[in-house]
Amino acid sequence: MGVPRRPLRIVSLLPAATEMAFALGLGDELVGVSHECDFPPAARLRPVVVQPALALERLSQREIDAAVSQRLASGQSLYEIDEERLRRLQPDLVLTQDLCQVCAPSGNELAAALTALTPQPRILAMTPHTLEDVFDNLRQLGAATGRTAEAAELLARLRERLLIIRARLATNLPPPVRVLFLEWADPPYCGGHWVPEMIELAGGTDALARAGRDSVRLSWEEVQRWDPELLLLSPCGYRLEQALAQLPLLTAMPGWSKLAAVRHGQVFCVDAAAYFARPGPRVVDGAELLAHIIHPELFEWGGPPDAYRRAELGS
Repeated sequence: MGVPRRPLRIVSLLPAATEMAFALGLGDELVGVSHECDFPPAARLRPVVVQPALALERLSQREIDAAVSQRLASGQSLYEIDEERLRRLQPDLVLTQDLCQVCAPSGNELAAALTALTPQPRILAMTPHTLEDVFDNLRQLGAATGRTAEAAELLARLRERLLIIRARLATNLPPPVRVLFLEWADPPYCGGHWVPEMIELAGGTDALARAGRDSVRLSWEEVQRWDPELLLLSPCGYRLEQALAQLPLLTAMPGWSKLAAVRHGQVFCVDAAAYFARPGPRVVDGAELLAHIIHPELFEWGGPPDAYRRAELGS
């Protein structure tokens, strides 16, 4: 028998990394998280070492977009790190990212906080742009924590679920559905990074999306020209009820009622935080959810009922 490894002290500054840690059985070794780490529910019981620097609760989507853009343009962070609590936790391993400054702390303030720790923890920075990158991050976390076998087993299960989607579509050959995936409503942002892959895998096509790249603002004229057959509103980091509350921002746009998706009642809101915005294991759930929404005749949804909802657009 091998010598049992010493339990690690892990701090995760990224919700997706927190989900990965729990999925690999590392929940007991997770000693600190960010304020957004809320899944699984046990993550909420861990000490919080990161808080938002901006109070966004009462701002509109356009005001949030402006406030975030202004703060980032001035070189300021969107987060505040509790350096004293971080020091007391004495982490062996810190999980963070340098993909999106809106998702987790990055840059100088994080580097300064980590440099001040004694002894210095290992840093695992995750920078996924594609589904394969997400899987690589999971594999890297397994290697860094002595959970290589667990990571390989989990990855095999996740890949098998994606293969089931591909095989069923290949067998039935439905025509691809013209999709528009919006990661923000006001101003509208397209889908980016791993989301376009998920849409294509699920039997859709989104010409306005940017596979493997940042989401960007769209003009409403671009949306009208694309004229999606199915529209998904998935505001980054928002839950379903929050997404539903943003629908009036779209329904007020010129020519809204003429879009094919609106005319045929194919407008949906989804839980972005759970299934799309976080590059963790639940992106596979997100692909299954997309497959159900895009091709309900082929795929059922066995997940939570509050994962999505068809918009009630009236007559």
